[in-house]
Amino acid sequence: MSDSDAVPMRRRAFIQNGAAATVAATALTQTPTLAEAASPLPAKPLELPRRTLGNTGVAVTILNGGTARAPDALDRLLRFEYSLGVRFFDTAATYGTEGGFKTWFTAMPEVRSQIFLATKDGVARPSDMIKRVDLRLQALGTDYIDLLYFHALSGKAVDYGLTRNEMDWPKSKEMKETIAALKKSGKVRFVGFATHDQHRAEQLEAAAEGGLMDVVMVAMNPWLEQDSRLNRAIDACYKKKIGLVAMKVVAGHLALSGFERSLKQLQFQAPVLKERSLNPYQGILQALWSDERIASACVAMANTDEVNQNTEAARRYQPMKPAEIQGLRVAMLGAGPTMCAECDGRCGLAAGTNARLGDLARFLTYHEHHGARQHARDAYAKLAPHERDWHDADLDAARAACPTKLDFARLLPDVDKFLV
Repeated sequence: MSDSDAVPMRRRAFIQNGAAATVAATALTQTPTLAEAASPLPAKPLELPRRTLGNTGVAVTILNGGTARAPDALDRLLRFEYSLGVRFFDTAATYGTEGGFKTWFTAMPEVRSQIFLATKDGVARPSDMIKRVDLRLQALGTDYIDLLYFHALSGKAVDYGLTRNEMDWPKSKEMKETIAALKKSGKVRFVGFATHDQHRAEQLEAAAEGGLMDVVMVAMNPWLEQDSRLNRAIDACYKKKIGLVAMKVVAGHLALSGFERSLKQLQFQAPVLKERSLNPYQGILQALWSDERIASACVAMANTDEVNQNTEAARRYQPMKPAEIQGLRVAMLGAGPTMCAECDGRCGLAAGTNARLGDLARFLTYHEHHGARQHARDAYAKLAPHERDWHDADLDAARAACPTKLDFARLLPDVDKFLV
């Protein structure tokens, strides 16, 4: 087992030891094997629900196949996802996974026109993206990109995703001219940006004000505080018909101490799981899809078990009631989450520290939950010394302020242990 595979296997074990068995008992269709998925396209491939992606007019599957946690045989996993109905896929220059799509397209060129493909790249200024497009096309093995995301400053950002340094990009004149040039070239159909920065609410507000972006990918959870600035910003984008894709939805749930919690206990706290024969990850996705503003959830799937459970959740999706989502929220927060998808920096302010507490917890999640250990260490290394030093922070105050109630006193010592 490789270094990157060690941790994701724990999620596989959880699925196999209980949750997946529950789903299997109620499966609606017989799913193909990985080997079967590698064969020519089936006459009648499985279908997943779709939603229109904002003003693009494109109906995308509500499940978006992310590749940030890709296995070595990525092209085979992509075919497996396709065989189960996924038609929206996501990659990035920084993931090193674009080549998996090239391999897939070379073997099955007919599939390219049947999927909606998004990739990302980072630039120092918007106009630099024009020079990067051909590199992305070459890496992907295609002559057009359905959706191109701006993905942070090349080599300068702490982590990938639009940051506070690009706050005004979504409404700038340079961005407007760049988007026009990209689309005129015929190489890019739609343009957007991805963000999990603590200032993403302001970035989404700028996107709604500027009206330039086709799509925004944003880190969020299914139970956003209704009066939060981020929730209002998402609403503003939705009203302007900007397509919305959610990310970081599943990450960090049940990743450490909560991983061994029994399915029975979680079902007791969130009865909707038992009523619908869902495992916790499937419940989170169905709660997210209950927000009609969100067209799709981008989920990095590293093995066939995860593909099976997530596509099954999409096929059997039914909206959850607010009370059901609240019950699921209570259960998930009690299971020891390791990352706050709603982080806006309030934890650090409450703790009286300049340390980036939310980012530290997120990098630990990359290391422990995603298995992206080198990426986690690299992101941590890019922080300034004062942004890493949490030791004098009031961690009780930080936890009280955190929307996800992260137990920083439990998590941050592991940051020092694994990421330093």
